[in-house]
Amino acid sequence: MAVAAIVLLAYGGSSLARVVQMKREVESLERDIATLREETGRLSKTIDRLRTDPEYIEQLAREALGLVKPGEKVLKLPPSTPGG
Repeated sequence: MAVAAIVLLAYGGSSLARVVQMKREVESLERDIATLREETGRLSKTIDRLRTDPEYIEQLAREALGLVKPGEKVLKLPPSTPGG
């Protein structure tokens, strides 16, 4: 009887530790899912804007390629120094 109790405690303890570990993993995965859902929402909005907003496309292209419209002036500033 005592041997059975010891075996039960030994296996029960490791099972309990495994349950606690699995609960932590589930919580971590749920946080990851929430983060990915937020990112998916942001990306969906960006996709929608790219499909429907020509001004947004122009803005992104101009920023990425450094393009300037005729008549616009570009100010080039010296690089900022750390701490200054």
